[in-house]
Amino acid sequence: MNFQSPFYLKSIIVSHEAISVFDMFKIGVGPSSSHTLGPWRAAQYFTQSLDKKNILNEVTGIEVLLYGSLAKTGIGHGTDIAVQLGLSGDDPVSFDVNNIAPKMNDIKAMKKLMLGGHHEIDFDPAEDIEFLYSESLPFHPNALTFLVQLNNGDRIAETYYSVGGGFVQQEGQLNTGTASVELPFPINTADELLHWCRKTGLSIYEVVMENEGAWRREEETKAGLLNIWRVMKECMYRGCFTEGYLPGGLQVKRRAAALNKKLLNNNVYPDYKTWAQAIKEGGNSFSYILDWVSCFALAVNEENASFGRVVTAPTNGAAGVIPAVLQYYICFCDGDSEDKILQFLATASEVGSIFKKGATISAAMGGCQAEIGVSSAMAAAALTECMGGTQRQALMAAEIAMEHHLGLTCDPIGGLVQIPCIERNSMGAIKAITASQLAMQSAPDFAKVSLDAVIKTMWDTAMDMNSKYKETSDGGLAVNIPISLSEC
Repeated sequence: MNFQSPFYLKSIIVSHEAISVFDMFKIGVGPSSSHTLGPWRAAQYFTQSLDKKNILNEVTGIEVLLYGSLAKTGIGHGTDIAVQLGLSGDDPVSFDVNNIAPKMNDIKAMKKLMLGGHHEIDFDPAEDIEFLYSESLPFHPNALTFLVQLNNGDRIAETYYSVGGGFVQQEGQLNTGTASVELPFPINTADELLHWCRKTGLSIYEVVMENEGAWRREEETKAGLLNIWRVMKECMYRGCFTEGYLPGGLQVKRRAAALNKKLLNNNVYPDYKTWAQAIKEGGNSFSYILDWVSCFALAVNEENASFGRVVTAPTNGAAGVIPAVLQYYICFCDGDSEDKILQFLATASEVGSIFKKGATISAAMGGCQAEIGVSSAMAAAALTECMGGTQRQALMAAEIAMEHHLGLTCDPIGGLVQIPCIERNSMGAIKAITASQLAMQSAPDFAKVSLDAVIKTMWDTAMDMNSKYKETSDGGLAVNIPISLSEC
């Protein structure tokens, strides 16, 4: 047992942590789940806390302190934007992304913010959001503190941690809500998942659906998962037909639209359904399929980098892998049915939750292995189960995918989720498909490395990794590429 791991720390408090499929897959806004969605949620939680104490209307001013990785790459990730939207009472699931820039311009010009959506306070982003580049709090690198002054002179401070994948934890409070639910099949490790599969004869998907029943009715879970897929496929389709350059100072040209146009011989399709049908009818050569998988992943993460609406899977930075592999399965493996889509997403979520419990899904804690590596493992397991593989083959596929992402650093140039993040989604998707193929052609009895062993290795690697490779832009490509970052 690694006594520094989050799994060990959590196991002191609860024997098993309950994580729902809708904890692993969250609808939100790019470019980062830990640096955008998490701080957005933290700001929402803080304003809700003020409201519950009946003091929100007594607030005269707010100061936001960003620590560690949130400070170092906060501008590139839009952390300051996310905090302002959260404090304004806007929700990342429903807020119109086209209104982000106008709203930020209004707050900047007026130096006013409508706290919680209804109480106006003085707020100057340039003065009231402070980036503490050289300070980091011990619990997690992604920390932010809200300092509030009330009209009676009292001051209130609350600190939150964005721990990856849009998960947020308030300082001094244990996780509550979904984590406190008692599940029929409690699972923290891959071995425990396999135990329940063997004991019941259920597939991974069926075990997940039984556990989801502790939160809601089966029809609601299925409807929610199909809605997750709706957002994923709309994001992918939108990215494949949007040209131009990504925001920020790197002037990165979007590539998915050009590749999509080339593969479809310049034809344009009015909706996802006709577009997907055209892809299916276009051929099945190795290079054709490979190009499309890359295109799917690029499209999602170009949308993510443009403050588009995406699904954390399990993070925003890795949001393209699972949609790309699922779209591959739908277009090229006869997986175009609701039942198969449900099976894919549910199986993927379970593998992702095991990584979160046993290690981390935060690049600020574990490097990019914790994001692209985990998403690749999730997709590999899901594809394997959907293709008829056994539960052990599915877990073997997840292990293979992660094994070949171990040590992957997070070194975004200019703190932007663009280079090398977008291409890494394509690579992660291809690795997931390869891992699934290897597992399907292998006998798990002869495997030397288990999924639990690779998860522990991933965490050990994360602990050994220098902080400059953990989403700080202090090392790697971020300091070796001579590109002007004047606008970042």
